[in-house]
Amino acid sequence: MEKHIELDISAGQTATADETGDYSVSWRDFVQLAKPGIIFSNSITAFGGFWVASGWSISWRLLIFTMIGTALVMASGCVLNNYLDRDMDTKMTRTKKRVLASGKISSQVVLIYGIILGVIGVSVLGLGANPLAALLGIVGLFFYVWIYTAWFKRTSVWSTFVGSFAGAMPPVIGYCAVHPELDKIALTLFGILFLWQPPHFWALGIRRMEEYRAAGFPLLPVVRGTYVTKISMIRYIVLLVPVSLLLTFFGYTGQIYLYVATALGLWWAFMSIKGFKAKDEELWAKKMFIFSINYLTIMFLVMVIDTVSRG
Repeated sequence: MEKHIELDISAGQTATADETGDYSVSWRDFVQLAKPGIIFSNSITAFGGFWVASGWSISWRLLIFTMIGTALVMASGCVLNNYLDRDMDTKMTRTKKRVLASGKISSQVVLIYGIILGVIGVSVLGLGANPLAALLGIVGLFFYVWIYTAWFKRTSVWSTFVGSFAGAMPPVIGYCAVHPELDKIALTLFGILFLWQPPHFWALGIRRMEEYRAAGFPLLPVVRGTYVTKISMIRYIVLLVPVSLLLTFFGYTGQIYLYVATALGLWWAFMSIKGFKAKDEELWAKKMFIFSINYLTIMFLVMVIDTVSRG
């Protein structure tokens, strides 16, 4: 369930294992395989979904099981993503130092590690939360690993769209752990994450376009160019604004969330429009990417703070 947030926890490393001859493996390497930055950002959305469903009447035991199970499922997806992308990662500057791409850890170990994380994560959701939360974890994991990573990511310009189905699962899992039904609020939370992901990832795609081209990924900016990508980004952001406001209209968040969501959404739309006149597209894409991360974090933190009590 990947949202594509860059995180390099091996900063300062200037050579691969092949170049240094150092193949010693530590627990940090296994943490890196799970992409902790992605897990952290997605956990915020899962926490937000849980809190919105609870309305300040929190079962802390249920929250702990939900967060651990969701984090483990996401970690499984990230590890298996590393396993499937190991050949492509060697072709990109951003990813070639990953422990699997550099040969520091064997692919068999990574595969087993990813499967174990997934089994434990789904089990925790099923036993600690409810069967629907576990089912959503399985569906998200399946979409991310097999539909997105193994299939569309390598073959179709629609890969980002398909990957968004998996990336939108964390807040829905959090919500359904409390309310085990796919109601209008669960679908709204899904819609927010689903619409957020393409412009977020395409901003990264424009920044790293030549790397994705060299690796052979048919990403939208690579196949259709930046103009078409900017048009597509605006479409998603414009739709995101009204969808994000539905939580207030349905009575689950208050006026603070309404104002913040409106302001952030409109500002992001304004930034995307400015991209058509950007002289430095990479700089513009970098700003869009950073803003998208801040947008999601602020939105879900305010969502938690301004959740309406229904106790």
